[in-house]
Amino acid sequence: MDSIEQLYKEWQSCQPLKLEDQKRLDNKFKLEFNYNSNHIEGNTLTYGQTQLLFWFGNTSGSASLRDYEEMKAHDVGLKMMMREALDKERPLSEKFIRDLNSIILVEDYWKNARTPDGIPTRMEIKVGEYKSRPNSVITATGEIFLYASPEETPAFMTALIDWYRAEEAKGELSPVELAALLHFRYIRIHPFEDGNGRIARLLVNYVLLRHGYPMIIIKSEDKQNYLHILNECDNAVGLAPSDGTNAPLDKIQPFTDYLKKQLLSAFNLCLKAAKGESIEEDDDYAKRLTLLERGINDKKEVEQSKQQLRIKQIWDIIEYFYYPFVEKIVSGLKPTEIFFLNIKYENALMNDFNNSLLFKDIDRNTADEKIIDFIPNTKKIFFVYTLKTPKQESLGDLSVCTSFFIELTDDYYTVDYLDNKIYRYG
Repeated sequence: MDSIEQLYKEWQSCQPLKLEDQKRLDNKFKLEFNYNSNHIEGNTLTYGQTQLLFWFGNTSGSASLRDYEEMKAHDVGLKMMMREALDKERPLSEKFIRDLNSIILVEDYWKNARTPDGIPTRMEIKVGEYKSRPNSVITATGEIFLYASPEETPAFMTALIDWYRAEEAKGELSPVELAALLHFRYIRIHPFEDGNGRIARLLVNYVLLRHGYPMIIIKSEDKQNYLHILNECDNAVGLAPSDGTNAPLDKIQPFTDYLKKQLLSAFNLCLKAAKGESIEEDDDYAKRLTLLERGINDKKEVEQSKQQLRIKQIWDIIEYFYYPFVEKIVSGLKPTEIFFLNIKYENALMNDFNNSLLFKDIDRNTADEKIIDFIPNTKKIFFVYTLKTPKQESLGDLSVCTSFFIELTDDYYTVDYLDNKIYRYG
């Protein structure tokens, strides 16, 4: 049994994940996949701008409005792909792929392009429609590499879908092999005038998710390696479009191995989440924020991003740890309430200046301005539960009081009620 099969069995044994762990994983994948897949294709949003867009709908950065629109649309496409993949009664179809192209490209538009002879021109992109003119790419050696012609494309796409359905039904290929072949054959057709790379990566995750595997992320910083491996496979398979659309598995082994490597990373990350461990990586937002602080991006965005990150960290603690922990304490002591006349619950936030703010039930969607302004400077979160004045005189002045507080630093938090261990954000 290879390592992927072993990790798959371990991953399946962890299902379903705790709600808070699944949410951490979903949020991380949403940000990372959308950012990287779009960035590979030239989207100019920074990692921080992408984060602010998804968390708070912020579109005030320096990137173009179209880049913001396409990033949001790509996330809609991701959700659509996931629904489609999980619907086992619905097979892969050309309509789904055309609809996906319509969603991620938003609307028809004009873009700069080159003719097959390399002459600069402008072309109108019709979303959701197969190409009406030849498309190509200039290789690292300066040669023009042609994809399937507009005339060949409809038949090639029909054949691709028929092939995929048949292979999925046979079950002889592993999910990662099937995903690699689907990506490679699809990209050699290049059926649309734009959006093909993004759809190819969505289709890889369609296959993996459909078979119960974690979805993968191809990082934008690995773009050249990713393209180099695809080019290596192009040369092995043959340069004619018909060669690419019928590529055999053994000729694209370097690409299959590349996807396996990404899948191993995805498994390891998902298993960390399943165990309740931190899923932050060396190249995650903290590292990018450090780079921003060194002056790579403007200081205003850095400060705004840091504050928004801090707000999210505190809200996450309140929603996913504080409230469940309070509920557990209260439910344990609830039976004793019948013996007391005076029952009191207190929740409070405290800031640097020892100012406190009492609250009852709050969440990030309904909090008032006073709480929103207070949240970023919070240093402690308190809970006090008191039972006083016994109903039976024989109990005298008996009272019950339990409390705990969470102390927040820039990098971690501690819970005095437990063991005062250091807990990392994320």
